[in-house]
Amino acid sequence: MTDSWAIPGADGAGAVGGGARDHGPVGHGPVGAGAGSGGPDGHGPDDHGPVGHGQVGAGAGAEGAGAGTDLHLDLPAPGTPGVRAALTEALREAVRSGRLAPGTRLPSSRGLAADLGLARNTVADAYGELAAEGWLTARQGSGTEVARRAEPVRPAAGPPPVPHAVPGARTPRRPVYSLMPGSPDTAAFPRAAWLSAARRALTAAPADAFGYGDPAGRPELREALAGYLARARGVRTAPERIVICAGFVQGLMLVGRALRAQGASAVAVDSYGLDFHWDLLHGAGLRTVPLPKDEHGTRVGELAAAEAAVPGGIGAVLLTPAHHFPTGMPLAPDRRAAVVDWARRTGGLVLEDDYDGEFRYDRQPVGALQGLDPECVVHFGTASKSLAPGLRLGWLVLPRHLVPEVLAAKTPAEAMTGTPDQLTLAEFVKGGGYDRHLRAMRLRYRRRRDQLVAALAERAPHIPVTGIAAGLHAVLELPPGTERSVLRNAAWEGLALEGLGRFRHPEFRGDAPGREPDGRGRFPEGRDGPGRALDDRDGIGPLPDGCHGRPGPFPDCRDGIDPPPDGRDRPGGRGPAPDGGGRRGGSGAAPDGSPDPGSPDRSNGSAAPGGGRPPGRDGLVVGYGAPPDHAYAGALDALCRILP
Repeated sequence: MTDSWAIPGADGAGAVGGGARDHGPVGHGPVGAGAGSGGPDGHGPDDHGPVGHGQVGAGAGAEGAGAGTDLHLDLPAPGTPGVRAALTEALREAVRSGRLAPGTRLPSSRGLAADLGLARNTVADAYGELAAEGWLTARQGSGTEVARRAEPVRPAAGPPPVPHAVPGARTPRRPVYSLMPGSPDTAAFPRAAWLSAARRALTAAPADAFGYGDPAGRPELREALAGYLARARGVRTAPERIVICAGFVQGLMLVGRALRAQGASAVAVDSYGLDFHWDLLHGAGLRTVPLPKDEHGTRVGELAAAEAAVPGGIGAVLLTPAHHFPTGMPLAPDRRAAVVDWARRTGGLVLEDDYDGEFRYDRQPVGALQGLDPECVVHFGTASKSLAPGLRLGWLVLPRHLVPEVLAAKTPAEAMTGTPDQLTLAEFVKGGGYDRHLRAMRLRYRRRRDQLVAALAERAPHIPVTGIAAGLHAVLELPPGTERSVLRNAAWEGLALEGLGRFRHPEFRGDAPGREPDGRGRFPEGRDGPGRALDDRDGIGPLPDGCHGRPGPFPDCRDGIDPPPDGRDRPGGRGPAPDGGGRRGGSGAAPDGSPDPGSPDRSNGSAAPGGGRPPGRDGLVVGYGAPPDHAYAGALDALCRILP
């Protein structure tokens, strides 16, 4: 037997690629002839037909008989006895094990034979046997593929069992709606405009754009961003001072490493923010020192006290000055000037997270802090809120002296950001598509914000709403002691929500900022940590020990509620945890004794060791950017049902 042969009268060549016709006597059906047309997968639509008991269609691939789907099989050397049985068993096992999924298109018999160095009849016979057994299917003009089989019916996975649950007690539902903050409406991603920009950008791109490029990013994108940021955000920069990175997270990692390399030991942060940002700084070897805040924003005047209390001083301060996350307030103008003055005086840096500065509704836009002094401020920007987090595109606008140090902080694995997306975003910005998209999204998010405010005014008028002049989220103020119970009710209603306590810095306790972390960036229990300068709610000053909230009728306690004499939680789950609390102070608990599904290990009301840490404010951080339009009304209805 030879690897190739022909049938008299059927020796025409394939129409595309010059390959021979893929036909031959297979099984016990007659042989069909005809030229292949070179299908998109490298072999013609009339490749081989039903194998084993039907006709075999003819066809050649676009690049000859060997073109088609790659398939890895472990077989004995060609010419070894039993090779056909080995091929049949190898294919059968690949299907049985799931390595070849149902519907997978197999190579043509001629193509696989050429790849394996076997006679085509050997492959065709193996296909025929497996088709007869039901492992493969073959149709005229469609080739051979793995048979589609009915999957066994498996019981739907229910919610995880609740430990120590009382029989018959309610269990939380899986989330049906989500009002989680921090995400845009990804359903509104401008697919058509992005695709059009990608076509233009990739068509015009030079060949070297697809090689190993500049770690600072493509010059086309840095030039486009320099113009856009100057025009829309008041940033003063030049392309050579912009570094492209994979979102804010990578940018913060790079700046943290650069600060540590300069000898910095600590970074001041807001008392409310994102824990993984603090963890990134800890990972770079930097301590995070929480600063108190009031209705005018972060109290940057406390930086001097923080520097005096922290060995090595404060090397930088991380802020969200245009729209604080999560409370939503902008940093007051005098404090914007004061923090830049602090950076000039001490040689420190202001790290400006401008995560959603483009979205403003009821106020004049707040320009970038970087415009006050480009040599003292690092401006962080990202496409995660304006377009989609899946793009993983961000940028750093750096002081001139910091550019080489940030680039040096990039490891080989971090040196490159995907070129096609950089080129596309550059074209999207320069062509005006980015501005058009932002204007459309401002209208969409403002309508959603208005729907939220209207629903609360009608169904929960006693709940104050703050932080709504800009951004993609709002803060709902809750009565003291109710945050845990509201989150628990949300879980039972199938609504994903975040409480305000989730964002509180675990070490914020007041007037003695900063203490030494252990090797993992955590602060050991039992050591002195930040004191209690401010409850963060209203800037009134320190709370007496044992007080639990806002101003009340008693001079020594803000909400007029005396602490429970035995140290137990107050109604709603507030108060010292029996074990003294963990990183965020212990978890809430459902009435049946199970863990609080709404806020595991993120309580807003646990005490530090010794009971010295007062609870923060109670509230919900409601994101109105993420839900798709069809689910938003249902999410608002669920929200209003759970409010106290």
